[in-house]
Amino acid sequence: MAEEVEVLVEGGKASAGPPLGPALGPLGLNVMDVVKKINEVTKDFQGMKVPVKIIVDPATKNYELKVGTPPASALIMKRAGIDKGAGDASNAAGNITMKDVVEIARMKKDDLLGSNIKAKAKEIIGTCVSMGVTIEGMKGKEILRKIEEGEFEEFFKE
Repeated sequence: MAEEVEVLVEGGKASAGPPLGPALGPLGLNVMDVVKKINEVTKDFQGMKVPVKIIVDPATKNYELKVGTPPASALIMKRAGIDKGAGDASNAAGNITMKDVVEIARMKKDDLLGSNIKAKAKEIIGTCVSMGVTIEGMKGKEILRKIEEGEFEEFFKE
C-alpha cells in the first residue's frame, strides 16, 4: 500500500529539514534526492508556497511527485510585484499584462473551469478585479469588453 506525504514548500527552496526530512526518513527514501527533485519541479514558483504530494511505494522505495500550483491570487501578486491586493477593489493595487493573465491561466488550467484558454483567462481577470489589480492599465469590465471585441486574440491561440 502506497504511503502519501503532503507538504507545503517554498518554490525551489525545499530542504531536508522539517517538514520533509522527518516525514520521508522513516519511509527509507534518500531525502536529499527527493528534495533535489522537488526543487527542480518547483523552481518556477520561487517566493511562493507550493503544495507537493509525495506518493511512496514502501516495498520498492519508488516515489512519485505531484506538484500543485499556488493560488491564482499569489501568482497575480507575484506578477504585479505587490504583497497584497487592495482592501477596496475600486483602488488599483497593481497592474499586470494580458500575457501575464494568459500565463497564469495556463499554469492553473487544471484548477479552472473554463472550456478554453480565453474562458480560463477571464476567470483570472475576475480574480484580478477582486484584488484591485488592473490588466494593461484597464479595469476588469474594460479589458473584458476589449477581449470580446477581439483585441487580444493572439494570446488565446492554443
